[in-house]
Amino acid sequence: MEVGIMSSQQVGKKCVICQENKMKGIHLYTSYICTDCETDLIRTETDDPKYKFFIQQLKKATSPEIYS
Repeated sequence: MEVGIMSSQQVGKKCVICQENKMKGIHLYTSYICTDCETDLIRTETDDPKYKFFIQQLKKATSPEIYS
């Protein structure tokens, strides 16, 4: 029997906004938001087109991931 060596590199979680795997962030309902996106979201004005993108991505956080 052969035993493999596990990698010490951590993958992180996939951010609901940028869709990248990041190590640091917050959990919001069933989703994860990385600290980079969280900071960018907080600093973005509501009249900025990027704000609309953030809202669109955050709508994904309201849909449950568990399907029955």
